[in-house]
Amino acid sequence: MRHYEVVFIVHPDQSEQVPAMVERYRTMVTSRKGQIHRLEDWGRRQLAYSIAKVHKAHYVLMNIECDQESLNELEHAFKFNDAVLRHLIVGMSEAKVAPSPMMKEEKAKALSGQLSGQTGARDAEARPDAVHAAVAENPQAVPGVTAA
Repeated sequence: MRHYEVVFIVHPDQSEQVPAMVERYRTMVTSRKGQIHRLEDWGRRQLAYSIAKVHKAHYVLMNIECDQESLNELEHAFKFNDAVLRHLIVGMSEAKVAPSPMMKEEKAKALSGQLSGQTGARDAEARPDAVHAAVAENPQAVPGVTAA
């Protein structure tokens, strides 16, 4: 079986349906002895350009290991689901299980929010390296973030 990174973008009006969609896609992969190595819901984000007069969409990332039949079934499901605006499937050489840069950024923002509550918002904004220093001092404070 091969490893793939799958990103799909869902119409913002269908954001409530994303967990059910993810579960359906997860079942497609796992029913044929595939595996989900990483699943991240990036939430609603601004699009770089409008798609079908939509400026925001719901992003989901999955790193999977599956056979070609499962991949074809997954791609077919993406193509014929009107809620999926775009999808991208990229072959990978190995399974990725570490948090993606998008999730690391989210956790760093969450940590900076905690820091600004303790030291003041101006200090955190004036010194963006304060977040990195705080993570380096206590990497367990934010799960999944490691010190650089």
